[in-house]
Amino acid sequence: MDLRKVQRTNSGTFFVTLPKNWAGRVGLDKGSVLAITESIDGCLSIDPQHDAEYKPLSAVIRPTPYLSREIVGKYLLGYDEIRVEARNNISSEERALIKETSSRLIGLEIVEEDFARIVLQCLLGPTASSPEKILKREYNIAASMHRDGLTAFLEGDTSLAQNVIARDVEVNRFYFLLVRTLRAVIQNPRAGEKFGIHSIDCLDYRLCGSLVETIGDRSVEIAHKAIALRDSDAFRMMARSIKMFHSRVFEAQETALKAFFTHNVILAEEVRDARIKIEKMFREIELSLNKRSAEFGPIILAAVSSMHRIFSHSVDIADLVMPRESHKEVRA
Repeated sequence: MDLRKVQRTNSGTFFVTLPKNWAGRVGLDKGSVLAITESIDGCLSIDPQHDAEYKPLSAVIRPTPYLSREIVGKYLLGYDEIRVEARNNISSEERALIKETSSRLIGLEIVEEDFARIVLQCLLGPTASSPEKILKREYNIAASMHRDGLTAFLEGDTSLAQNVIARDVEVNRFYFLLVRTLRAVIQNPRAGEKFGIHSIDCLDYRLCGSLVETIGDRSVEIAHKAIALRDSDAFRMMARSIKMFHSRVFEAQETALKAFFTHNVILAEEVRDARIKIEKMFREIELSLNKRSAEFGPIILAAVSSMHRIFSHSVDIADLVMPRESHKEVRA
């Protein structure tokens, strides 16, 4: 750490000298323009390359048993180009794995390919979309999965259930894109200014995105139970109570996301206040199922339990509103 004394001119202007070695390394001279930004904790950041052109990041990886994981990892770290290069040749199995992996990552496309090399390029800039917009898209798909999963379960619609399961891939794709964008914001505060968020907000977005992705997973669980149950008449007597329970859970889920995006603490508290009613409804369904058919009871209870866990994830999302509201007050 280099400590320097603040000086003051007769006119009242404060100034501090810059380290000579640092100025030389970054190419400063008389008349150079520096970008100065203030962070949430009051620290000043000096950027001598604020107007520098973006330099794409490139990574080279070798085919290994962890090839898919390495591609995903480089994508999440913000690399624009991922080159898979083999010493001899890339096998057909490895080619299929590379193509399957790239299909799970938004914007990543194969742009070059030969016997020993495959070049993947992300056609989306690191800050092409705001974290808020990406998260909303992720949530819209997860919310539709939740609604349709319940419909498939109640109506015994296996085709709709299969469709819900297939949509989970899209939720994962948007979650990966969200993580990639958030890391770009952390590494480049100017990108955060563009989107109106600070680095400290990125953790909340990451947590919320993960919880939304988990809501999608719970919806897939419901869809699988719809396929396993098949017979919608097996719990006709329970349909009304399950619909009411789902309605309460879905309302809490929607309120939690609205509270997150609008920083509304009152809405967040409404989600928490719904816990007593939802827990009561869940216990009543659980007791009723224990008195019914042993053949279908466990399947129905598993689906209802997945809805119950979705409510828990909604509460976790609502809990994120308080820290974000506090950050907002600190900035003010």
